[in-house]
Amino acid sequence: MSKANRPNPENPETFTGIKLSSPKTTAAGIPAVISSMQHVFGEMDAMRGLKALFKVNQKDGFDCPGCAWPDPDDERSPIAEYCENGAKAIAEEATSKRLDASFFAANSVADLAELNDYEIGKKGRIAHPMYLPKGATHYQRINWTTAFNIMADHLRSLESPDEAIFYTSGRTSNEAAFLYQLFVREFGTNNLPDCSNMCHESSGVALTESLGIGKGSVKLEDFYEAEVILIIGQNPGTNHPRMLSALQKAKENGAKIISINPLPETGLIGFSNPQTLKGALGIKARLTDLFLQVQINGDMALMQAIAKYLLFYEAQAPGTVLDHDFIAKHSLGYEDWKKHIEAQDLQELEQISGIPLLQIEQAAEYLRNSKKIIACWAMGLTQHKNAVNTIKEVVNLLLMKGSIGKPGAGTCPVRGHSNVQGDRTMGIYEKPSDAFLDRLDKAFDIKTPRRHGYDTVDCIHAMYEGKAKVFFAMGGNFLSATPDTNYTAKALENCQLTVHVSTKLNRSHLIHGEEALILPCLGRSDKDELNGEEQFISCENSMGVIQKSKGSLKPVSDDLLSESSIVCLMAKAVLGQESKVDWDLFLTHNDHIRDAIERSIPGFDNYNKRVREPGGFYLPNSARDGQFNTISGKAEFTVSRPQIEPIDDGEYRMMTIRSHDQFNTTIYGLNDRYRGITNERRVIFMNENDMRREGLNKGDVVDLFNYHDGVERVAHRFIVIPFSIPERCTATYFPETNVLVPIKSVAEKSNTPTSKMIVLQIRKSAEHVTV
Repeated sequence: MSKANRPNPENPETFTGIKLSSPKTTAAGIPAVISSMQHVFGEMDAMRGLKALFKVNQKDGFDCPGCAWPDPDDERSPIAEYCENGAKAIAEEATSKRLDASFFAANSVADLAELNDYEIGKKGRIAHPMYLPKGATHYQRINWTTAFNIMADHLRSLESPDEAIFYTSGRTSNEAAFLYQLFVREFGTNNLPDCSNMCHESSGVALTESLGIGKGSVKLEDFYEAEVILIIGQNPGTNHPRMLSALQKAKENGAKIISINPLPETGLIGFSNPQTLKGALGIKARLTDLFLQVQINGDMALMQAIAKYLLFYEAQAPGTVLDHDFIAKHSLGYEDWKKHIEAQDLQELEQISGIPLLQIEQAAEYLRNSKKIIACWAMGLTQHKNAVNTIKEVVNLLLMKGSIGKPGAGTCPVRGHSNVQGDRTMGIYEKPSDAFLDRLDKAFDIKTPRRHGYDTVDCIHAMYEGKAKVFFAMGGNFLSATPDTNYTAKALENCQLTVHVSTKLNRSHLIHGEEALILPCLGRSDKDELNGEEQFISCENSMGVIQKSKGSLKPVSDDLLSESSIVCLMAKAVLGQESKVDWDLFLTHNDHIRDAIERSIPGFDNYNKRVREPGGFYLPNSARDGQFNTISGKAEFTVSRPQIEPIDDGEYRMMTIRSHDQFNTTIYGLNDRYRGITNERRVIFMNENDMRREGLNKGDVVDLFNYHDGVERVAHRFIVIPFSIPERCTATYFPETNVLVPIKSVAEKSNTPTSKMIVLQIRKSAEHVTV
């Protein structure tokens, strides 16, 4: 790959000056407040910063562009209804720094590609539409009409609509997502991959097959009634910090919390709520009652071992442990599953999970007499080859206890981006149901395509093989988010045109097709006006609440468009008079878009009225109501064989993780305060016993290799850090090690990249860094 188009600088000449300290035992508190203020006021003046912070997540404000954790249904803090990483997200989006034509004239694509993702992201907001002609070295400013004409020329010249890819990031609003999928389907394809393909697709598949709906079943208030909360493969202290307040309240109400993860995470050890007197004084609330340090991909074996103990307790005292009434009336397959679990060997399950039987038994004791159990999980479960079946095993545990469809109990896949669930509700999906397409056809008098499209992994293959020629991304940083970075980079470079709707510069703008466009859009915090009237958008959070979001900040440029306007103008340019959709109507007011959604998607009755109510409204949720829309009409137990990825001597299992200074691919800084890392990201966390076996010391520099499918993948120059992690397991930050994630290593059924289970070889270099 040419120097100009390297996906990420792999050989930095020097490290940035790493410093280590002991991992923290308390999350949030005053250090989080200080960090929040430093980030916000480092990007904008005090007036703009305070205006943004006082409006984020308020009922009359805008939805945080960070995670999808729900806001309280009742009262919200008038001072700070946001977390540290929410403040960082606001700082990134609402920055007053801007990139105009002079910046791009002074900086070639090749020069910008030499920067790391953190440096690229800190440059500022893109102020104008930018175009990179074929063979050019610099982006140049163009007007919107020219930009839409370039896209139209390329899209209309394709031999088939299926040669175009239309990707979506989870930030996209309901209104924009609905219009986007409508345009794509009227254009003639279902090639609508999205970020969910890489994160909770496994959850959607598992929950749909076992419970009949691909979403979680709980509300926020259920946490306050739960008796036991399982937190599996999730780090809420960094990825969903406002969840800690809910867990603290659950603990105060008597709940027990079991945390299951290969790494001990600070947020689940202790939490100092800075909005309480105790938290402000640094007095922490202990959250986790039992920490099970499972080895990477040992979760299914652990779930089955716990279930085996519960079946044993039930046999000792029939009718006291399991909910036989629920099992008989609402489930299918219990007897087969029970027989399978009873046949499992506890010692084998102990070995696979990495959890001693004494601790497994302790977890089972917590569940033994509990009738209200919530199971939460995130990428630690979803990004494995057996992810779908592992999640089904979690569901099995809930079903045997009757802990679905009642207050204080249920499933809670904790979504990452703030509208990733809403985008799927709006139809951003490569495999839409006939019922969904039938409703679109009826509402708009169009004929939608029925052939399934490409998901994220499949679209990368299609571009790599020359089957797809135009790539359009509605938000996101596609290259840095996806697996097998060099392969994906080549796929993007094979395109005739790549287009990115973005707020800020990112690496995907620098690894491009023959021609490239950057279309700058309004952010969540930006004021949006149409015909002199301020508009609002809407989002869906992790628990199915639809709420409005209204930005209030002056945009950094008058040349920005909303995502919805970009879609409408693109549709007019591409489809012209052949379109049967009134795109001009949608350009006059967002209410017209919501009216169209109401006509097309169940659950949105009186959309414009209900979304204006403070706090919004809940979408229907069959599992929450105790109804299971599976083929059998019942919740289904699933029989799965526990297994773990085999590794040879000298090999390790690697999981990719976030630092505390990042959200998805957005890098806020070079620190990971909770894990004790300062000023560096190129690190590998290892068990000290493994380090001794490999002859490695703290500060040694190593290269990391993966050889899946006979292809050598390498990530150069990582600093070895001893950490509490099971033997033969390691952890590194993404996107730096996405280069090691094989494009062909995916979860069964969901096709999600296995970013939490990479087989790794470690080779020591002669270099050492003092830490």
